[in-house]
Amino acid sequence: MKKLMYSSAGLLLIALAFLAFNLFSSLSLSGARLDLTEQKLYTISAGTEQILAELEQPIELDFFFSDTTAKDLPALRNYAKRVEEMLKAYQRAADGKIQLRIIDPAPFSEDEDKAAEFGLQGIPLQQGGDQLYLGLAGKNAQGDTQVIPFFALDQEEFLEYELSRLVQSLAKPERPVVGVLSGLPINGGFDMQARQPTPPWMVMEEIRQLFKIESLKADIDLIPEQVSVLLLIHPKQLPEQTLYAIDQFVLRGGKLLAFVDPFSEADTQAGMPGEMAIDKSSSLTPLFKAWGLRMVPDKVLGDGSYAMSVSMGQGQRAVRHAAWLSLPKNALDQDDISTAALENLTVATAGILEPLEGAKTRFIPLLQSSQYAMPFDAKRFGLLQNPEELIRELQPTGERYAIAARISGPAQSAYPDGIEGRKDGLKQADSINVIAVADTDLLTDRMWVQVQDFFGQRIPQPWADNAAFAINALDNLSGSDALISVRSRGRFTRPFEVVEAIQRDAEVRFREKEQALQARLADTEQKLAALQRSDDPSKALELTPEQQATVRQFLQEKVKIRKELREVRYQLNADIEALGRSLKFANIALVPLLLTLGVLALWLWRRRQQS
Repeated sequence: MKKLMYSSAGLLLIALAFLAFNLFSSLSLSGARLDLTEQKLYTISAGTEQILAELEQPIELDFFFSDTTAKDLPALRNYAKRVEEMLKAYQRAADGKIQLRIIDPAPFSEDEDKAAEFGLQGIPLQQGGDQLYLGLAGKNAQGDTQVIPFFALDQEEFLEYELSRLVQSLAKPERPVVGVLSGLPINGGFDMQARQPTPPWMVMEEIRQLFKIESLKADIDLIPEQVSVLLLIHPKQLPEQTLYAIDQFVLRGGKLLAFVDPFSEADTQAGMPGEMAIDKSSSLTPLFKAWGLRMVPDKVLGDGSYAMSVSMGQGQRAVRHAAWLSLPKNALDQDDISTAALENLTVATAGILEPLEGAKTRFIPLLQSSQYAMPFDAKRFGLLQNPEELIRELQPTGERYAIAARISGPAQSAYPDGIEGRKDGLKQADSINVIAVADTDLLTDRMWVQVQDFFGQRIPQPWADNAAFAINALDNLSGSDALISVRSRGRFTRPFEVVEAIQRDAEVRFREKEQALQARLADTEQKLAALQRSDDPSKALELTPEQQATVRQFLQEKVKIRKELREVRYQLNADIEALGRSLKFANIALVPLLLTLGVLALWLWRRRQQS
């Protein structure tokens, strides 16, 4: 046998066996993949698999990437490769229902015209240069199209969600129906003080462009079947039959976006003379309790860090309002599709949401305060004259409070025994999908947009992302449970966390010394310039021997300081370079040495066994 292995015929047989194995694997194992990335970046989720399994008709996907044009952009090429690999994974999982084409649209070609016709976004690499495309166009059997104009690198963690959303939109192209039940004049009303009608809220105009709207009455006892998302805005004092209808809608799989409020400044209903001030609060207390959360009663959130500056009137200075908050990016959940791409939101006299102890549902905060926050009594805002009082009274608790949250998971009915005349309802659900927001004022025009009238057309100019948040939430909830389950994934490009930590430590150690040297250098240069300055520019500058000696001294000091400064800046990267040398040694020398020693040890052990 050994002779055969070492003979020419044996080597030929080994080579043929190797070629046969490669041929067999290329034909029969071409779809096999092993994803060893920590966050399974190349493995589609169970939600996506469900969406693909439910495809009834074929879908065409055209992936446009300017591969030739982007030859000098390695980061973009790597990301495009990831998109392509993910699309091929979709194609394999769809079992023939997805037809994928990879297109490199050369400049001035028919493929480039096709990309432009689809509405894909071409990015010019330079002034007057070629256009670079990195987008996707999809078409279903009916000819409906959906596109992703450009795959932005900073949104790569939502790649799978965007692809699954496009596929599902092509599989079910009809616009989702949003049922709207509101206690505020969101569709316009009449201003009693100005004695003129008020226009619809701009947020509703934005929503109507993307969804079918079905208005619901406050005493409704059954949410229509065609409603896929229920939008509640200031559900104030709803009758039991309506609460039960909402309860049953959520339990049977309907999605809910609810805006409640402990003190809605948009609630301007006038009371009768002699009556007490109207109650401006709204809640879904029995439903929230059944779903494992609550809005803290009669409390308004104050925050010293995110407090907005508000005008006290013409000619008066602006003051900070601790209950009117401008929430920056770090106050928004960066892992949720409804908030991740937003920059800032504004809220006014918002409430506080918190999970109940022992709840089976999952409570995920979407909007949060800073640590410099505390609850205020809601009653005082009815008579508040000077918002500066709130800042003076603010005593931060050190806790971050939730203003909005996503609730999901198993839930019980708030009415397990039903209500009068209706005893046969659902008692529980394995999974519910609800987004609750403890503020209604964020939807009003004054909190996020300036509206200009242009020849009778209302043109919005948003300055905050409030409407985008509402639309994102509705868009996410209007998808299937499978799509909602496709959350953000890990990033393809991973940061060098150890290197970044070393860099931060080095900066802490050396930045103070660098600043001191910079100050000394600036002072030396200033003194040197003063000595070399002439009062009469027409005359040559004449220096005494003492002044010349001082100039030479300052020049030497300047060279010395610059040398020290270069040394400090070198030290900033010294630890990183040392780490790099250690890694190179480990990869180039240490690992091969260990393998060699291991092989030698195995060889010696076998020799001893044979002897």
